Amino acid sequence: MGGLSLQHPWAFAFGLLGNVISFMTYLAPLPTFYRIYRSKSTQGFQSVPYVVALFSAMLWIYYALLKSDECLLITINSAGCVIETIYIIIYLTYAPKQAKLFTAKILLLLNVGVFGLILLLTLLLSEGEKRVVMLGWVCVGFSVSVFVAPLSVIRLVVRTRSVEFMPFSLSVSLTVSAVVWFLYGLLIKDKYVALPNILGFAFGVIQMGLYTLYRNATPTPAPKQVDDDDAVKVPEHVVNISKLGPAAAIELNTHNPIEPGMPPLMKENSLACASDETKGGVDKATHVEQV
Repeated sequence: MGGLSLQHPWAFAFGLLGNVISFMTYLAPLPTFYRIYRSKSTQGFQSVPYVVALFSAMLWIYYALLKSDECLLITINSAGCVIETIYIIIYLTYAPKQAKLFTAKILLLLNVGVFGLILLLTLLLSEGEKRVVMLGWVCVGFSVSVFVAPLSVIRLVVRTRSVEFMPFSLSVSLTVSAVVWFLYGLLIKDKYVALPNILGFAFGVIQMGLYTLYRNATPTPAPKQVDDDDAVKVPEHVVNISKLGPAAAIELNTHNPIEPGMPPLMKENSLACASDETKGGVDKATHVEQV
């Protein structure tokens, strides 16, 4: 087995290190779910990153089983499946009815429907090495498509000149993880593992560069939104980062409306409070999806 063979000690070392880093990142949302458990409420957090992470882990386990020499991919993604399933169960336990229905729909669509379709097509349309190649490109395509998500937080950082939505420690860990898994894929000559992590490394470097650029910058207030009733609202931000190799997701949800008819001074104070809450009290949930 390429990943565990003593003939590939460096591959084993990088694969083991990748397992450790990815496992720690899988555990990153634990404080968030402990808060959900204590408050008996999902507090506005979304379930999508965890459902996508579960799908990603399932996909890579299937690929590793087909290739038969990717035991280190099986170990970390098996752990990922268990952890993500626990997260989703906790979410469904305390989510409101509408959120439960939405989560159930995307679970059926993605983790049952799409995964079942991929399983069926790869079994019927290919065999042997061709099946591995077909599934490998499916994994690469899914990984690349999820990389579009970090663009939203990068755009937000540039627009607001604030790095509060992009913790430096997370960017560093994602970059290191991408490098480790790229080297693992390179050493075992598996381009389907190596290729997505090139993009992961690039996004990690961009994020660290933006952090260096804007860490001491004066934040620019986000634009106000005015509804038909002339009520001024601080915009609600829900930022999801899904990053593969491993993948991470950050959810931010802030909302502080200003009631119509409020005196100007009270409006200003409310906006100031909203700004302070956005800076100091933003809920963050960090999460990895796959290697």
